[in-house]
Amino acid sequence: MIRFASYAATLAASALFVASAASAGFYDAKPVSAPAKASAITGGVMWKCTDGLCTAPASTTRAPIVCELVVKRFGALTSFAADGKAFDEAALAKCNARAK
Repeated sequence: MIRFASYAATLAASALFVASAASAGFYDAKPVSAPAKASAITGGVMWKCTDGLCTAPASTTRAPIVCELVVKRFGALTSFAADGKAFDEAALAKCNARAK
């Protein structure tokens, strides 16, 4: 019984860690203007927006392409990051050139 309780506690802690990591998002995009909808799908990736920040899980698409899909959907961005790495000014400007 003690072994089961230890296993259950470890499993619960792991699930909590995964849930918190997933909610942070692999991609983070901050549109210039707040999106009209709280969620959208671009290129098969589900974006959720709250308080001016849109986040999405990882995808198999390269980050610059994901950024371009986002600006086509939400408009120009003030920032974009993939896996915690923010785009520099040049990369963000190239991405924003695709804005609607």
